[in-house]
Amino acid sequence: MKELIKANNWLSGIQWLFFIFTNIVVIPITVGEAFELPQESIVSLLQLSFIVTGIACMLQALIGHGRAVMEGQSGLWWGVILTLVMTASAQGMTLGELGGSISVGIIISGVITVIIGLSGLGTYLARLFNPAVMGVFMFLLGAQLVGIFMKGMLGIPFGNEEDTGSIQLPVALLSIFIVAMIIFINIKARISMRRYSLLIGIIAGWLLYILLFDSETSAGLADSQFSITLFPFGNPTIHIGIILTIILTGLLNIANTFGALKGTDNIYKSETTSKQYRASFTITGAVSGISGFLGLVPYSPYVSSIGFLKQTGDIRRTTFVLGGFLFLLMGLIPPVGGFFSNLPLSVGSAVLFVSYVLLFHSSLDFFKQVKFNTMNIYRSAVPLFVGIIIMTMPASYFTTIPSIVRPLVSNGLLVGIMLAILLEGFVDWDRFGE
Repeated sequence: MKELIKANNWLSGIQWLFFIFTNIVVIPITVGEAFELPQESIVSLLQLSFIVTGIACMLQALIGHGRAVMEGQSGLWWGVILTLVMTASAQGMTLGELGGSISVGIIISGVITVIIGLSGLGTYLARLFNPAVMGVFMFLLGAQLVGIFMKGMLGIPFGNEEDTGSIQLPVALLSIFIVAMIIFINIKARISMRRYSLLIGIIAGWLLYILLFDSETSAGLADSQFSITLFPFGNPTIHIGIILTIILTGLLNIANTFGALKGTDNIYKSETTSKQYRASFTITGAVSGISGFLGLVPYSPYVSSIGFLKQTGDIRRTTFVLGGFLFLLMGLIPPVGGFFSNLPLSVGSAVLFVSYVLLFHSSLDFFKQVKFNTMNIYRSAVPLFVGIIIMTMPASYFTTIPSIVRPLVSNGLLVGIMLAILLEGFVDWDRFGE
């Protein structure tokens, strides 16, 4: 209790609150817009995201892995879901059918993740995600998400029609200015200011957007009633291809757990134990399964927490739990969700663009652990290039592929990660020299 009355602990908790907020606020807004939900439903999704994220962070710190590592809506899941939405029309699928199948797949994936946690299988699965695989994973995840953010920055909506929309030049110029401002702060400003560069970008960008483009705000939404709607994206449906893609995404999502916990081993000066992995997977799976009912993007530990811990030097669980608690309180106050649901998509995309390009650095860190030469370069070059090329292909190219596997093979991120795992599993690349 003594720790709870210390002012500096609450200040550090507020700092965690800002970090969690910056990473979460755009996700439910973009997904809600992609599924063409009414603004009131997006407000509810945003508040639910705050509540569930706050609870998830506290659970992980107190009874999960026990570290100050943010538990949030996964970037891998987010990227896959948005990609499926953007290719749905080309595959002859309505948003309701897509959303219903995604929800079913998420629930099944959550159950599987809980089983992995309770059984201790995570320790064995960790062997699949060696540095070469993790390097490919980080690079392709960054490429897919940054591509999505670029569209948002340019004023292109996350719609169902892949070929609709065009670049909105004034919005694009403001987005570029926001990106440049955040990068400038990260490079030139004092460390104490760098910690809040993303938050500064959101506030300044939002104000500029209102001044330049949107003098009228949806103030009435701040008084809207918070409500919980089960399956907001569509009633449960069975589309085998979508469900298989989602389940595979859930299995590959465990890479985030390994990346986040292994990445903090040096910070905490201790190796993550099997017990910590089991507890972490169990909580992640339970929260993700619940997300399937509520229409939220599923969860995982955030690798970006490593940079935050290194930057602040604060690895205490107490301050992290306080931050999660404050975030939970934000979700329980209806006007907060109504206010933040008005965040312009282009502003949020610009801020997250800066945040996720740093995955390139994470990718390089993993690749540094691999001894490449002219003989074994294929182990990473093939998955990277194949994944990126598939990302650039229009969805219409895949209409001749059987529908049961089409959602999977048309996703460059998933194909690249699977190729990396297969190549590492079946070939001993370290035997090949110059």
